[in-house]
Amino acid sequence: MEVLPLPSSSGLQELHVLAVDDSYVDRKVIERLLKISACKVTAVESGKMALEYLGLEGEHNPVDFDALKVNLILSDYSMPGMTGYELLKKIKGSSELKEIPVVIMSSENILTRIDRCLEEGAEEFLMKPVKLSDVKRIRDFVLRGEGESESRGLNLKRKLSDETSLSLTHPSASQCSFTSDLPAPPKPVLGVLPSLSKRSRLRENVNEC
Repeated sequence: MEVLPLPSSSGLQELHVLAVDDSYVDRKVIERLLKISACKVTAVESGKMALEYLGLEGEHNPVDFDALKVNLILSDYSMPGMTGYELLKKIKGSSELKEIPVVIMSSENILTRIDRCLEEGAEEFLMKPVKLSDVKRIRDFVLRGEGESESRGLNLKRKLSDETSLSLTHPSASQCSFTSDLPAPPKPVLGVLPSLSKRSRLRENVNEC
């Protein structure tokens, strides 16, 4: 488990993010983006370790949730042992932690995964590689305290996934504009048919002879 200190910056409210990802490289990328966004980061490599840190699993006594002060949980979807979706269900099923916003990340754009995570209570479903603008937007959202809005916070991804699904079955003219870049089909060569008919006539003349 790696805990990174909050960078010193005046006028910025501290945001403690629990980042969960089994990929070392992806974990470091997320940590870096969060540090740039002036967040305190606790990074773990599995859903089980996340639950242990949150005091929801293990033999030790539950942690002091007030002292823990985790403001956001950012988890990869595809992890061995426990997926991000299973971790999400555990957190949302906890009376102490269910109000903490959870964002799921994935490198695979699978609409069924996106839908069920959002329906289970995820604030958003981000596609990897996660951008700095994504992290800053989520950070601002959490600091504004809009987690209980009627739109379920950042569920813009649901709209995006619906539009993506629609476009797959009914592509618009603009989405098909790439066909204009393809080379035009070859024009018919003038004179081919007359030459063939001329050969036929020659054949007939030879046969008559």
